[in-house]
Amino acid sequence: MMEFLLEPWPWYVAGPLISLVMFALIIGGKTFGVSSNLRTICSACGAGKISGFFDFNWKAQTWNLIFILGTLIGGYIAQNHLSNDNSIALASDTVTELKNIGITTENQGYVPSELFDLSNNENVLLAVLLLSIGGFLVGFGTRYAGGCTSGHAITGLSQLQVGSLIAVIGFFIGGLFITHFILPLIF
Repeated sequence: MMEFLLEPWPWYVAGPLISLVMFALIIGGKTFGVSSNLRTICSACGAGKISGFFDFNWKAQTWNLIFILGTLIGGYIAQNHLSNDNSIALASDTVTELKNIGITTENQGYVPSELFDLSNNENVLLAVLLLSIGGFLVGFGTRYAGGCTSGHAITGLSQLQVGSLIAVIGFFIGGLFITHFILPLIF
């Protein structure tokens, strides 16, 4: 049994579980989205006094805050207690492209140490700059698109919303553009 937990779950197990959660949320009249939690946290901290955007009944969203807390705890448990290997499988063409731009730790995790290892002073400024610009763009894009990738791709598509389909297509196009045109310019 423990061996099953240490391996990534196949799509035919994880997919139906996600579907069951989405079905339960839809039946319960709830919508799933991670980015809306930032608004809820800001509202709970009193940001409604500064901006009308944050002036709403945040207590009605407590379930979503608990969900995010569970996501963080579950991620920690999965990474530290249910994973036997942190390497990731990449296509050989991807490994070659990563090496061409100077990333040689391609199978050692999801975050390349060449970008985000803060023990090397040369990387600190680049890491802070990339995280700041990326965070701003994600925050702006989330508000502009009316939700985040998880909200549109999981909730919106499961509810057959055309706007979510357009947003998801845009997310993929943007990701491909950044990957193939912007990242090579940075390196």
